[in-house]
Amino acid sequence: MEWREQAQAAEKISDWDAAIALVSARAECYSTDFLAHDNHLWHMDLLVHAHRFEQLTELALTDVHARRRLNRSLHERGLDAALRHRAEAGDSSALYHLVKLLCGRDQLQEAHEAVECLDPENECAHQLVADLRTASGGTR
Repeated sequence: MEWREQAQAAEKISDWDAAIALVSARAECYSTDFLAHDNHLWHMDLLVHAHRFEQLTELALTDVHARRRLNRSLHERGLDAALRHRAEAGDSSALYHLVKLLCGRDQLQEAHEAVECLDPENECAHQLVADLRTASGGTR
């Protein structure tokens, strides 16, 4: 059985150690080999499925794909405190996810306050709040 089939089989039965080991050995961020880069993205997804958030957080310090996948996962899980913490550390992607999460909960004022508090000069975050406020029909 080819390594990819082995990794897929391990993923299917939630054998995260095996799947991660197989995929990460063939993964390379921003590789000129598109398969190695695809394996890198797969590796990030496997870390989320395995709930290895500490490892993903460590990788996120230097890896944009890990940072994006971590923030998306925190958003999907509704972990606004974790997103806020990452935004406080300067992660603008975390701020955008925090704003989307708060607006999705109809907490428009909290989203606005988060931007004002965490990154008041971030025009994109202000625009995101305004756009989400308009989309929800909210005026709060």
